[in-house]
Amino acid sequence: MRRSFHTSRRCGRARTSTLTVVTPPEKPRRLNLQQRSTLAGEAAAAAAEVETALVMPSDVSGAAFFDVDNTVMQGASIFHLARGLHRRKFFTTREILGAAWKQTYFRVVGVEDPEHVADARNSALSFIAGHTVEELEDIGEEVFDEGMQHRIWPGTRALAQMHLDQGQRVWLVTAAPIEIASIIARRLGLTGAMGTVAEHVDGVYTGRLVGDLLHGPAKAEAIKALAVREGLDLSRCSAYSDSFNDLPMLSMVGEPIAINPDARLRAHARAQGWRIRDYRTGRKAARAGLVVAAAAGGLSGAVAAGAAVRARRH
Repeated sequence: MRRSFHTSRRCGRARTSTLTVVTPPEKPRRLNLQQRSTLAGEAAAAAAEVETALVMPSDVSGAAFFDVDNTVMQGASIFHLARGLHRRKFFTTREILGAAWKQTYFRVVGVEDPEHVADARNSALSFIAGHTVEELEDIGEEVFDEGMQHRIWPGTRALAQMHLDQGQRVWLVTAAPIEIASIIARRLGLTGAMGTVAEHVDGVYTGRLVGDLLHGPAKAEAIKALAVREGLDLSRCSAYSDSFNDLPMLSMVGEPIAINPDARLRAHARAQGWRIRDYRTGRKAARAGLVVAAAAGGLSGAVAAGAAVRARRH
């Protein structure tokens, strides 16, 4: 069976973003965490949208990598996607609220069932099973206009533009679905994006992920794979994030910068002498970081768990 991880259909800009593999008929072997992270990173790099610009970048070995949630935009992109899908009847209010409560409980109490975690991971994008890539991309365009565009941090956008003006390429690196990440990158005029890759067959989603969510170590794997493909010198590259979870990504480049950092990343950045930029106002930065991280994580789990309920019903 031939499975395409991701394709791009938008007109007006040529991209290189198609990756197709042949899946053997036998039962797939069970992958450990490192193997899932590596697969997720390699899939994200392979599916990364690269704009075919009229003018090639003058600095071909330098680049910048930006996390999205609370780094490029205020809040969690998955929240706006989930809200947009809810409005379009992908799942019910009861499903997502029930799932959100369950995820919040696990985060507050600090006890997680390994089977529950595995189930949440495997069903993280099952809510789009049976829908087409084209359908999600169309919804993503609408969701960006409805809830994301006005939440972009002007300061971070200016930093991204600075790299572009210096002749470097700029990629988003996020756990959000690659389709949404690519829309954000395109709307901001960036080079491209790497995000969580959902498997689809003949343009229809299967509801399974390729490897794992593009999170933590998987982001570093994605950057590593992209650097090999594009001939980047990571010692000349920059990375921006708000989260301590992104240390693997931040630590592999020559210039790591903390943007709107959570408490742990702020402390680490200060200890390492990294630059810190905080564009939040009206609340303490450390507290805001914790609240946003908890909300984003809870909602991500809510989408996953709600999706699992929906999938079982159908």
